[in-house]
Amino acid sequence: MSKRKKATYIVVVIILLLVIVRLLLPTIVKRYVNNTLQEIPSYWGHVEDIDINLYRGAYVIHQLKLDKMNGESSIPFLNFEKSDISIQWKSLFDGEIVSKIDLYRPKITYIFEEQVNDSVKTSNNDWSKALTDLVPIDINKLTITEGKVGFIEFNKSPDVDLYIDQIELVATNLRNVENKEQKLPSSLHLTGVSIGGGNVKLDGEMDLVQQIPDVDFNFSLEKAAVKALNSFTLAYVGIDFEKGNFDLFSELVINNGYLKGYFKPILTDVKIVDSFGKENSSIFKKAWEGFVGFFKFIFKNQKQDSLATKIPIEGDLNNVDSNIFSTIAGIFKNAFIKAYKGEIDESVMFKDAKKEE
Repeated sequence: MSKRKKATYIVVVIILLLVIVRLLLPTIVKRYVNNTLQEIPSYWGHVEDIDINLYRGAYVIHQLKLDKMNGESSIPFLNFEKSDISIQWKSLFDGEIVSKIDLYRPKITYIFEEQVNDSVKTSNNDWSKALTDLVPIDINKLTITEGKVGFIEFNKSPDVDLYIDQIELVATNLRNVENKEQKLPSSLHLTGVSIGGGNVKLDGEMDLVQQIPDVDFNFSLEKAAVKALNSFTLAYVGIDFEKGNFDLFSELVINNGYLKGYFKPILTDVKIVDSFGKENSSIFKKAWEGFVGFFKFIFKNQKQDSLATKIPIEGDLNNVDSNIFSTIAGIFKNAFIKAYKGEIDESVMFKDAKKEE
């Protein structure tokens, strides 16, 4: 056999091997991912299909599901319709190897559980570590399209069921490969629709490349129908609403492990369901609703028909607490002095979050 024919033969063999590897690679990766998900304690996971795109250094996971096992039954926890994981070429040209993840229609249902031992904490670490292992390269950019996050608690009466839907999120420079001299180099922007049709918005800057991240966040929830929160209010304070709107505004900053901020809830045009005279209404519920009704009449701002306060929160992350006296003072201020505006105050600066000597 001549050298030329031999060289041609070797090239053909190499090409055939590469084609075979390319055809088998999705199956190999799929098997690895499914094995990883199914080895998570107290969970069951599965992916439907995986596509490999070598030319752009990416793989796409279709229908990733992870369910929380509860005896013989299961509760959906994660359901990602499409996850596109790829190398971020822009950062690669700057000498950094990081990844970019695009999640399409991801659904996350978080189940609140009473933690009687370390089992819950351990299982949470197991599933989060398993998902992190599926992305071998640090994540620098994350986008979410049409996402949904739900919060459910079954050990209350009634069951608590809250969610934020239609989530659009963009988080950039998470590994700080750009703007390395900037104090808060990463950015985050999120919009969504809450239970009750409220408009959710979160904007902020952060630095995640440290043990305790630095953050500067502004959050708003506007024009949510308070009646939709009845599962939460009935479970925790025993009252339900007939009508009204709920707004929530907040600013939170963390600077070198010290947190400072506030929450400003506003109830507008609220009416509580009257249970007086109903046979199935407990004495406690009647007393509580009477108290709340009296409280609302005395402390609401009569001109704007709003009940509002501003709850400051401050301290290191191991001892965060709200100031109850400032909260009560805020109620009086809204009622008798000036109604709180339905907007972010822009009163908390990143430099303000520091522990006094």
